[in-house]
Amino acid sequence: MSPVAADPAPQEAEPSAPSGLQAEVDEFESRGPLDGAARGRLCGSAKEGKSDTTVLELVPSAPCKMNENKPGASQNLACVFCRKNDDCPNKYGEKKTNEKWNLTVHYYCLLMSSGIWQRGKEEEGVYGFLIEDIRKEVNRASKLKCCICKKTGASIGCVTPRCKRSYHFPCGLQRECIFQFTGNFASFCWKHRPVQIITSNNYRDSLPCTICLEYLEPVPTYSILRSPCCKNAWFHRDCLQVQAINAGVFFFRCTICNNSDIFQKEMLRMGIHIPEKDASWELEENAYQELLQHYEHCDVRRCRCKEGRDYNAPDSKWEIKRCQCCGSSGTHLACSSLRSWEQNWECLECRGILYNSEDFQKAKKHTLPNTNSVGITDCLLEESSPKLPRQSPGAQHKDLLRQGNKFRKEVSTIMVELGFQIKKKTKRLWINKANVWNSALDGFRNQNFNPSYTIEVAYVDENDNFGREHPGSKQEFLSLLMQHLENSPMFEGSLSKNLSLNSQVLKENLYYEAGKILAISLVHGGPSPGFFSKTLYNCLVYGPENTQPILDDVSDFDVAQIIIRVKTATNVADLNSIVNECYNYLEHIGCLRLITSLSDKYMLAKDILVYHVIKRVQAPFESFKQGLKTLGVLEKIQTYPEAFYSIFCHKPENLTAKILSDLFTVRTLSDVQALGFWNSYLQAVEDGKSAVTMEDILIFATGCSSIPPAGFKPTPSIECLHMDFPVGNKCNNCLALPITNTYQEFQENMDFAIRNTLRLEKEGSSHYIGH
Repeated sequence: MSPVAADPAPQEAEPSAPSGLQAEVDEFESRGPLDGAARGRLCGSAKEGKSDTTVLELVPSAPCKMNENKPGASQNLACVFCRKNDDCPNKYGEKKTNEKWNLTVHYYCLLMSSGIWQRGKEEEGVYGFLIEDIRKEVNRASKLKCCICKKTGASIGCVTPRCKRSYHFPCGLQRECIFQFTGNFASFCWKHRPVQIITSNNYRDSLPCTICLEYLEPVPTYSILRSPCCKNAWFHRDCLQVQAINAGVFFFRCTICNNSDIFQKEMLRMGIHIPEKDASWELEENAYQELLQHYEHCDVRRCRCKEGRDYNAPDSKWEIKRCQCCGSSGTHLACSSLRSWEQNWECLECRGILYNSEDFQKAKKHTLPNTNSVGITDCLLEESSPKLPRQSPGAQHKDLLRQGNKFRKEVSTIMVELGFQIKKKTKRLWINKANVWNSALDGFRNQNFNPSYTIEVAYVDENDNFGREHPGSKQEFLSLLMQHLENSPMFEGSLSKNLSLNSQVLKENLYYEAGKILAISLVHGGPSPGFFSKTLYNCLVYGPENTQPILDDVSDFDVAQIIIRVKTATNVADLNSIVNECYNYLEHIGCLRLITSLSDKYMLAKDILVYHVIKRVQAPFESFKQGLKTLGVLEKIQTYPEAFYSIFCHKPENLTAKILSDLFTVRTLSDVQALGFWNSYLQAVEDGKSAVTMEDILIFATGCSSIPPAGFKPTPSIECLHMDFPVGNKCNNCLALPITNTYQEFQENMDFAIRNTLRLEKEGSSHYIGH
């Protein structure tokens, strides 16, 4: 039974009911108590001089039958309350038509009407509301004018005492009224609706809606709601409503902490309708059918079965054995040299997790895995969101093994989380290879550029009179940008760099652009920066006030000499002599101090150091920091400083033959001899028996000299083709290997093609990398 919602106040309230209407008032009161406003509105209907029967005549025309889904029968019929024929379940609730009484209603219009009770069973009338009650409610509402559209039929009113506003349900939505689908089904007008109160708003920047990931202003309004249990979780009202309808009361919960009780109570208060039904994904027929199927596929690198990887012959050497840890990988017994089915077998991934624990603990120094090998559950602390694809129990178990401590995240996992913001909508950047930095700036500063759009790169040549463009590799483009940043005047130092003070760069707001480009590069699959000093990184993570620079951070030789002389002074006289000699400089930087003892040299050296490394570049630092907030990168760095330290402050680990062999997957059926030559070639390159390096091979195939923190997308692959020389397709990260008769010919052709291709590319770009 749904209790009656509080009634709207009448437009003109009467002190008592005329005798002709007293019977109707008595009948309403027999169903439940009416407050003064409701009684006044009922009595006020007599003022129009119309009886119930003259307003709405409902005549039976057919046997009682509910039509719910026939488009021709219900979609063109108007709701008797709001008089709209819109069929939008998310906004107005399900639209139903009773053919016997020729009656059509929106569920929410019916549910929120003030003067009606659910007196019947669920199958009676419309949702348990009897036809005679609906008729009387329609007649009552016909005497009330909507304060929004100025038409009659306003069956809903604000429950606030002395508020006389009445309105239709769609009009109330348009005017941002709040309807509470719980308790007494109260309605509040735009003046008296409940609001979320935040004591202090420390949010200066936009934050993503945790459902759609679109950015929003974190200020509570009608359209923007905040989670009551997670203070950093914000939602669009429309996103919440769609989520609630799909999840139902049993699965609707906070997307961050999975709290349901506190979360649902607050959302109901703020007008979110949570239907009492099972989740939509639970109602799908055979939704979990795949969980009942055994995995039958051989996943080893070289399957020996002539019948194919999917062939499974029980009680033979071609029987497929599943991984005992995850169950989501398999092998033929013969392909892994297993003597019997009872013999234990683990796939390579689980074996690395279980048995190479020492290597696993040093994951920070290892090459980061490809994003394709990172499971969705790595990114969540609790139950997966219903919007994410389901995983089999075996895959989930493998993810948990990989994750280890759930409070310790690897960079690859964090990058996957950040990558969720990238949308399918693409934005093309036209890049002039003769001036990568400036053409990239033009693209990123374009008012139509959105950092969350998928980036496409097209290379253009300003000297080409025909204006032709060529598809480019996004990761190669981002690598060139990182090279420019590392060698730009925005940073100073040799290997470990700090921000410099460059007035022209500051004037052009390039420090902000540098931070923004670095953030975009990381999320979109760019390489590790690897050139930050520990001091600069700590300033970003912990703040300049909590960071102590060291002498190595000073790139200015003269300043470094002053600090060294101060630190090595052996007596007060020598120290005063240095202060007098550098008097103007110390006065200018605000470090001039009275020397009374030799121990004052430590404070003086510290003051000079802090000024030169931190205070002097305060404006560039703040600008760079604001740019780094793009796509939430800075927030992730501050949340997981240890995970990001290696990619910001250390160059990636040197590539090995094993790393490259594991990185490249074999595409389709390939020549076995050529693949053998490929593995031998990688080993020869690692042993220094080739003119090229591991990095040269990766650049030739992908445009990157190291594996990006976010991994490669698409996954690097190799294929064997009948040709003389290898071909690298950087757009698809594909390396085509030549099929040759001998290994010597294979190595010579590989060396020649890779070495000369990279030499030509360097000659073409050497004049702009340092600009």
